[in-house]
Amino acid sequence: MLPGADSGIARDGKVLVLAYDHGLEHGPVDFDPVPETADPATVFEYATHDAVSAIAVQKGIAEAYYPSFEDDVSLLLKVNGTSNLWMGEHDSAVNCSVEYAEELGAEAVGFTLYGGSNHEVEMAEEFCELQEAARERDMGVVMWSYPRGQGVKNDTKPGVISYASRLGLELGADVAKIKYPGSPEAMAQACEMAGEMKVIMSGGSKTDDRAFLETVKSSMDAGADGLAVGRNVFQRENPIEILDALEAVIYEETTVDEALERATLAPADD
Repeated sequence: MLPGADSGIARDGKVLVLAYDHGLEHGPVDFDPVPETADPATVFEYATHDAVSAIAVQKGIAEAYYPSFEDDVSLLLKVNGTSNLWMGEHDSAVNCSVEYAEELGAEAVGFTLYGGSNHEVEMAEEFCELQEAARERDMGVVMWSYPRGQGVKNDTKPGVISYASRLGLELGADVAKIKYPGSPEAMAQACEMAGEMKVIMSGGSKTDDRAFLETVKSSMDAGADGLAVGRNVFQRENPIEILDALEAVIYEETTVDEALERATLAPADD
């Protein structure tokens, strides 16, 4: 196991991150389906669910809201990010230091790296500084490994996703968050390329309950260690029920039908 792999953001070796950095990365539009989720306190309440092993937010949200939830939620502080208003080649501004993340109570730090972007070299150098600073403090390091930019023609192609996974391992991440590459076989290859590093699937855009859970189940069966999910939880009218179902699939390794039945999302024979 890598040095910081379980640094406060895992449960029984599995990871379920509730991601809430969307206000910066996507803008207020992500809160339109369920307007009350524009209030960070609402999503922090979701994060107190037993299934959630950490919540990922930017520093302003952490400063204002984490003190009220620090006894119930582990903090994964996202240290870089860029607004959806940015129209240039894929890049991500560093918005927070590891030192300050530690002061805020973070168990781990998260960093987006766009492999294939014209800015990959600078981003890798920034990641190097972050990774070594986190090691000095016994903090976990999560890479949002998203190949994008002029060097990438298809960012969910199996070979590209395996490369994304390998980038995390080679550069020293404890956990790499990657997109689902379209099949269990491709996901298994991406997990194999990760070595001892943990791999978690990106939850992506909201889809229906069964389709979402089937993709999560497929990823777990292929060797993934969990999930980082935002919209597929907080854009639902039933966030607690979907978290119940995710807890069953990720930690208890149930079938999707069993998870749906337990969470009362759909009949078992649906």
